[in-house]
Amino acid sequence: MEIATQLAEELNLKQWQVDNTIALIDEGNTIPFIARYRKEATGELNDEVLRTLEERLLYLRNMQERKEDVKRIIAEQGNLTEELAAAIDACQKLTEVEDLYRPYRPKRKTRATVAKAKGLDPLADVLAAQEQDCDILSIAESYVNPEKEVESVEDALQGAMDILAERVSDNADYRKRIRDITFQSGMVTAKAATEEDSVYRMYYDFSEPCTKLAPHRTLAIDRGEKEKMLSVSIEADTEKILSYLLRKECSKVPAPTTDYVKQATEDAYLRLIAPSIEREIRNELTEFAQEQAIQVFKVNLKNLLMQPPIHQKVVIGLDPGYRTGCKVAVVDGTGKVLDTGVIYVTHSEAQKQAAAELIKKLIQKHNVDLISIGNGTASKETEIFVAELLKTIPGTKVRYLITNEAGASVYSASKLGAEEFPDFDVTRRSAISIARRIQDPLAELVKIEPKAIGVGQYQHDMNQKRLSEALGGVVEDAVNSVGVDLNTASVPLLTHISGISSALAKNIVTYRETEGAFTSRSQLKKVPKLGPKAFEQCAGFLRIKDGKNVLDNTSVHPESYPAVKGLLETLGYSLKDISAQNMAKLESDANSYGFNKLAEELGVGVPTLKDIMQEMQKPGRDPRSEVEQPLLRSDVMSIEDLKEGMEMTGTVRNVIDFGAFVDIGVHQDGLVHISQLSDKYVKHPMDVVSIGDIVKVRILEVDVKKQRISLTMKGIKQ
Repeated sequence: MEIATQLAEELNLKQWQVDNTIALIDEGNTIPFIARYRKEATGELNDEVLRTLEERLLYLRNMQERKEDVKRIIAEQGNLTEELAAAIDACQKLTEVEDLYRPYRPKRKTRATVAKAKGLDPLADVLAAQEQDCDILSIAESYVNPEKEVESVEDALQGAMDILAERVSDNADYRKRIRDITFQSGMVTAKAATEEDSVYRMYYDFSEPCTKLAPHRTLAIDRGEKEKMLSVSIEADTEKILSYLLRKECSKVPAPTTDYVKQATEDAYLRLIAPSIEREIRNELTEFAQEQAIQVFKVNLKNLLMQPPIHQKVVIGLDPGYRTGCKVAVVDGTGKVLDTGVIYVTHSEAQKQAAAELIKKLIQKHNVDLISIGNGTASKETEIFVAELLKTIPGTKVRYLITNEAGASVYSASKLGAEEFPDFDVTRRSAISIARRIQDPLAELVKIEPKAIGVGQYQHDMNQKRLSEALGGVVEDAVNSVGVDLNTASVPLLTHISGISSALAKNIVTYRETEGAFTSRSQLKKVPKLGPKAFEQCAGFLRIKDGKNVLDNTSVHPESYPAVKGLLETLGYSLKDISAQNMAKLESDANSYGFNKLAEELGVGVPTLKDIMQEMQKPGRDPRSEVEQPLLRSDVMSIEDLKEGMEMTGTVRNVIDFGAFVDIGVHQDGLVHISQLSDKYVKHPMDVVSIGDIVKVRILEVDVKKQRISLTMKGIKQ
């Protein structure tokens, strides 16, 4: 089957959609560009579908290359038949290709290869034939040869059985059937590998069918095994599998050699096939679990990156700490650093008083609007300090919020952090990052390796290459869906824009610093090394506020500017008329004129024309502004204040396979188990909640000693 045809079937897409998308990818277009500006060609496929298609395309092409390699190697051996070539071409998985290749793969030293070297292949053929009149002992006697280390008839027969066992093990049909039986009826079991108590104690005597093992349990078991806390295996239906193999290998009418064939067949399964199939299934379960975890991570990361910015607010960022104190940074509405310092809120009363005086002074001096507190070590004490401090300032409108500081220390110690803030030490850079995160989460978080942001599960157990690729795609899609200000965007932010490499991003910033602010998108063509293809890919995602052309502050691509001009002229408008009020009327006029007719006359597709109309109604629109704003607080509670039955409002901080963690303002996030998310059945927590959601919860249980809070959303109107 052609790859394009297979993709169309797998993804339930039309053939022309797949053909066009593959052509666009092969031409070097990025996924964000294709999703936004080639809707007519793809049938308006979104970035998620396009990325799935691209990933699957790469997998199938790699598999096709492997098929060709395998056929070439087998052909060079003189063993490739038309039937074998057709079987290889028909494979749908790499494991199936490897099964067919197994008999022809150069083998390391095995019991069978040793036996073959002793010339016992013909004797193995005699055993396999299972002829009724065979005098097997006499025949085996002729193979006794001390020079070849075949000392006896038993040695000869054992060697022949070793060869038969390997033949059975190498049979692709057998392996496929055994793999199916093992997976469908097998049980994954875990036992304690130590007497030590641990977080894996629930798996110390655990058993669950392969078909029902939840992905997060797979990852937990894998980690427990890696840490030598668990012993893990798959218990297969050995009786059923051996019965199948013996039916295939043993003659219906027993012959003198049949018992030897039976022994070889049983040995093939127990010694060769079973351990191999167990490894394969364990690997498949792990790969599936990792892929599920990556998908969860991707959704969480996108929701986190798309959190609404709190623009034009002066913010104090606090990076809490015990021994080294709490680092302080004040940034203005544009993120510029105004002040830094260190306070000690967990030491003596005198130092605590000095800390209060400094924060009060900074609030007054810089007209501070918000205080952003990192949620790490000493966060609770710092929050209490801030809440008490705000009560002493009459009429203050200053509020605070707890900010997820995951990755802040990674950024502050990075080369990028040093380049951006060479005059500040590592600790103060963290406070700056914590302050800036609430002003523009996306712009700040792109500076951190995605897996360090901490909104997934078992991310350190993942295939790191696959995880980085998947999360990199999420960051790219998020940045491009929002767009960036060409005159303020940092190098890290620009690097995520479609078509812009790290080198090009640096060139853009250098050009901006030497030539002054960009006044039009066309000036990008003057940036060194930024050629026509790069301009095509990036221009629509870069915004210029107060530029020469109002369209430069929209996601309308420069290639569509002639169409915009024609649209306005046709309906009696000009670029100066672009505003939300006028454009609403223009859309009405366009409908009266005939949308399809208008698109045809302008030479654009209907999806593109709709996008143009939407963008002209809201120049400079930020899609994140439509998301619910974060909760701001002025007072604090502790876990000791919580009582069963209390209803509270909180912010979803993380969503995982078995539930969601919600920040209810007591430093320790509470867990809403999947069974408590709704009165209705919930297949996955992401069907109900997302990171950043403001939700109402009720306290189910509080364990102060273990710092655990159980929450429910059942019976609560959201």
